[in-house]
Amino acid sequence: MKYRELADTGVFVSELCLGAMTFGGRGGMWEVIAGLDQAGVDRIVHRALDAGLNFIDTANVYALGESETLLGKSLAGRRHDVVLATKVRGRMGKGANDVGLSRLHIVQAVEASLTRLGTDYIDLYQIHRFDTATNLEDTLRTLDDLVRAGKVRYIGCSNLAAWQMMKALAISREQHLERFRCTQSYYSLAGRDLEREIVPFITDQHLGLLVWSPLAGGLLSGKFTRAGGDEAARRSSFDFPPVNEERAFGIIDVLKSIADAKGASVAQVALAWLLAQPVTTSVIIGARRPEQLEDNLKSVDITLTAEDLQALDEVSRLTPEYPAWMGAAASDDRLPGQERRFAVTKPGAKAEP
Repeated sequence: MKYRELADTGVFVSELCLGAMTFGGRGGMWEVIAGLDQAGVDRIVHRALDAGLNFIDTANVYALGESETLLGKSLAGRRHDVVLATKVRGRMGKGANDVGLSRLHIVQAVEASLTRLGTDYIDLYQIHRFDTATNLEDTLRTLDDLVRAGKVRYIGCSNLAAWQMMKALAISREQHLERFRCTQSYYSLAGRDLEREIVPFITDQHLGLLVWSPLAGGLLSGKFTRAGGDEAARRSSFDFPPVNEERAFGIIDVLKSIADAKGASVAQVALAWLLAQPVTTSVIIGARRPEQLEDNLKSVDITLTAEDLQALDEVSRLTPEYPAWMGAAASDDRLPGQERRFAVTKPGAKAEP
């Protein structure tokens, strides 16, 4: 297992992170997504740690707290071997204030998470989504208080837009508050949307990137083709994240070709592509069965050639959107050697060199 620095914290995390969303199974959709009992969680967690993973991510809303409880019990005696991450934002009760990023809810939520996890500190505490009802400075000051109190080591965010993260960083700098060190965002060969705004932002601001749903909810697992898929797989009953499936099948065709040539699985190649992206800090993998975990673990040993990467890029790259295409079409670059990637021409006209 290889390790990468989490932004500029000096903390090194395994390039694969174990996701705990499959732990437990209480409450609505969690009965579909999750399902592991304590024995199943123990098998997955202990095998991941033995394989060298030192990074585990969960959230208080996963199975309505059951994921944290099961994980905490599984980590008994090994807590200090792990960089432990969890999240806050989602609804945890029926009350009007049992949700969101208010000081009231965050303080209640962190205490509950600490109890369920059986620990007195959380290494990485992340806001799960943006909360338009709460003043962002209130949220950041509360998170700063938790760091100063020793209950949280670092803070991060998840599922925020680039402008929201930049606003948060600006407030933290102005008010001398603890700042976000990373974002946990969706990224896969079938969903490269964050390359438009978020990748340039986190590269410029030196944030880490933790990738969730790297296999697009199982669509890139190798279990799905144009002819159909595994009816027992999660994707068959829980169509998330949203994906252009026809486009994804073209990606799967290329993945399978590369996988066959390397004696690997489609999932391993899809994960290896993410690990080959310079912006990636750690890729979050989840499993309900030991064999799924074993397959994912082998992705760290896959080396993609320049030709492999080019083939995957060509089949999955984003269509340029404004203002990106304007910058690409401009002819007034200031650095020597820069060339336009394409020229704007009228339909039927000969393209400029």
